[in-house]
Amino acid sequence: MSEEIKNQEVTEAATQDELDSFVSLKKGDTVKGTIVKLEDNQAYVSIGYKYDGVIPVRELSSLHVDNIGDAVQVGQEVECKVVSIDDEKERLVLSKRAIDSENAWEQLEKHFESGEVFEVTVSDVVKGGVVADVGVRGFIPASMVERHFVEDFSDYKGRTLRVKVKELDREANKVILSQKDVLEAEFEANKQKVIAELKEGQEIEGTVQRLTQFGAFVDVGGVDGLVHVSEIAWNHVDKPADVLSEGDKVNVKVLKVDPEKGKISLSIKAAQPGPWETASTQFNTGDIVSGVVKRLVQFGAFVEIAPGVEGLVHISQISHKHIGTPNEVLKEGQEVQVKILELSTAEQRASLSIKETEEAPAPAPRAEKSKNAPREEIDNPNVSLSNQGLSITLGERFGDKLSKFK
Repeated sequence: MSEEIKNQEVTEAATQDELDSFVSLKKGDTVKGTIVKLEDNQAYVSIGYKYDGVIPVRELSSLHVDNIGDAVQVGQEVECKVVSIDDEKERLVLSKRAIDSENAWEQLEKHFESGEVFEVTVSDVVKGGVVADVGVRGFIPASMVERHFVEDFSDYKGRTLRVKVKELDREANKVILSQKDVLEAEFEANKQKVIAELKEGQEIEGTVQRLTQFGAFVDVGGVDGLVHVSEIAWNHVDKPADVLSEGDKVNVKVLKVDPEKGKISLSIKAAQPGPWETASTQFNTGDIVSGVVKRLVQFGAFVEIAPGVEGLVHISQISHKHIGTPNEVLKEGQEVQVKILELSTAEQRASLSIKETEEAPAPAPRAEKSKNAPREEIDNPNVSLSNQGLSITLGERFGDKLSKFK
């Protein structure tokens, strides 16, 4: 027997063995193969059978696939289940989805029992959340995607998320995943670590995260601490939004740490020089400066000459004229000029004067004497300024001379 004939017989035997091995190929069998062609929205798979099997687009994934090229590529190895076989028509229909689903449920049950964190890729954004292909359809509700509220998920498609299995029901083909649980657990672990490291009186940099009516929440290493509105600045702040914006970098001082409640109290103003610390470089005795009347009391007015620096204008220093109460000439919120009479930064006290900034009024003119007022007597015992006295004296004194003219 020639060598050529022997080789031919071996080849035919091998081919026959391969064919014989698939003689019993039937619906439900699991096969492995390689994708050799993508055509008419179907994937053609070579499994070593006498003809190729096809995977319809609906059998590729548990999720909806528009373009088969988005799900598989030529040359990719796949494991499939035989859906149907017709040797007469040479039609072999395979399902990748069926095998993926079987494998997925086993894996998901392990994840669910262990609470293990694993990664998924968002394949679609749907009403109420996002969807990921985990061998079966995994749904992540909107409330379980992030720790914070997300209004629009349109840019989440293609993102990789770290999730845990939240709910699992194989009979109902229901898989609920949550990234929020993963983030919350990581946040709490980091929070305890940060809180343990924070010390009261410590000064650190933080980032303004949220603004409310009562204060600002500042991120200090992944944990939010509260800066109450009264601790934002040395001067009065009505609303945090008037002086801060989300994203601002700020220096804060740790006022209090409560590990049990997980609360951190912070202060922005305490991390800055106090107003009285800088007052000595800003002001000198004798300076005339602008100020705002902050409070009126019975004995005077408190005037703010710099944020957090108030001085007293005693009632005697308010006006050159006499006043009974400061309210007669001043009102709260009024801007005034004051002269610094005394400044003590150590005692945080300042004495101010308003009247010292104003020119004293000219003395009032003396009142004219009334015509009916009695005249001063002339220092002469013989002269009287009264009409009666004057006539008698003149008559007695010049009577003999006057008689010549009668």
